Amino acid sequence: MSDLSVSRRTLLGIFGAGAAGAALAACSTGSTSGSPTTGAGASSADASAYPVTIKHALGTTTISKPPTRIATVAETDQDMLVSLGVVPILVPATSWGGNARKSTDWFDAAVKKLGKDYPQQYSAADNLPVDEIAKATPDLILATNSGLTAEEYAKLSKIAPTVAYPGDAWGTTWQQSLEMVGKAVGKEAEAATLKTQTQQLIDDAKAKYPAIQGKTATWLYLDPTSNASFSVYLPLDNRPRMLNEFGFTTPAFVDTLQTANKGKFYADVSAEKASTADADVAVFYVTAAGDVAKLKSDKLLSQIPSLKSDTYVAAADNTISLTMGVPTTLSIPVAIEKFVPDLAKAAAKVS
Repeated sequence: MSDLSVSRRTLLGIFGAGAAGAALAACSTGSTSGSPTTGAGASSADASAYPVTIKHALGTTTISKPPTRIATVAETDQDMLVSLGVVPILVPATSWGGNARKSTDWFDAAVKKLGKDYPQQYSAADNLPVDEIAKATPDLILATNSGLTAEEYAKLSKIAPTVAYPGDAWGTTWQQSLEMVGKAVGKEAEAATLKTQTQQLIDDAKAKYPAIQGKTATWLYLDPTSNASFSVYLPLDNRPRMLNEFGFTTPAFVDTLQTANKGKFYADVSAEKASTADADVAVFYVTAAGDVAKLKSDKLLSQIPSLKSDTYVAAADNTISLTMGVPTTLSIPVAIEKFVPDLAKAAAKVS
C-alpha cells in the first residue's frame, strides 16, 4: 500500500487503502433514523462571534465575518456543516464507495431536509484542484480532517481563509472536526449540542450491545489474492478509533505496532506472523464472493486467531467504510444501525 500519510487523494480514497479499498462498489441506502437533529443551527451565524481565530497544524486562520460561501476539502466537514444547518457551495465528490451522485445517502437526505440547493462537486481523487476551488469564489475553506499540504494550504489561503487539521493529517476525530467547524461558522453552541446528542447515541449503543464492552478488536486489510503480508490499521485511523468508541479495547499487538510506526495509520505485517494478530474480533473488507473462504484456506492468513475462531466481521457493504472511516454527526447514526449489530454478534461468539 502507498504511504497514506502523504498520498494526495480524497479522504474516502484513503479510507479504502489497499487498491483504493478494492473499489467497494455496491451503493448503500443508509437510514438516518435516530440521528441528532439536523439543522439544529439553521439560524444565521452569530455575527458577534467574529472575528474568530482558529489555530491548526498549518498555521492560524482568522475569519473576519460570517461566511456565506463555504467550500470543503475534508468530507467530514460537509456533514458537520449540514448538521449545523449550513449547506456548503462546493464539496469533494465521494470517489470511492459513494452513491450514484458520488455523495452519501445521509448527506443528500440532510441537504434535502434543509430545502437548500445541492452543492457543486469537484474531484480530488489524485490532486487537489485549487483552480477549480478558486472559481467557486468561496469566502471560507474547511479542511479539518484532510491531508492538505503546506503548499496547498498556502494556495488556498490566497483564495479564502482556510482551516486545516489540528494535529496529524487525516487524523482528526469527529469531535475535533465538529468543534472547529462550529467555531468557524459562528455556531459553537449548536456544535456543542450536536456533540452531546451524538455522544448519547454512542452511549446508548454501548448499553444496547454489552457483548462488545471490554473485548479487543482490530481492523485489518486482507487481500485473498496476495498473501505475502496483511495490514493493520492503527489508532490514528478513525476506524479503530470508532471501534474503541463503541466499547472495544485495543489489543496488545496493535499497541506494539503503533509504537514501531509512530505517525502512521497502518502497519504492514508479514503473513508468516498472522498468528500474532491476536484480537477477540477482527474486521476486514471483502469485495467478492468467496473471499472469506480463500482467506480461511490460505496457509498463512488462516492463522489469524479471529479467522480461526469465526469471531470476525467481513464487511462487504461500503456503508461501513464511509461511516466508520469518516465518522460524523450524520454518519455515526448509520454506523450504529448498519454495522454495530454485526460487531456485537461477532463479540458474542468470543469465549
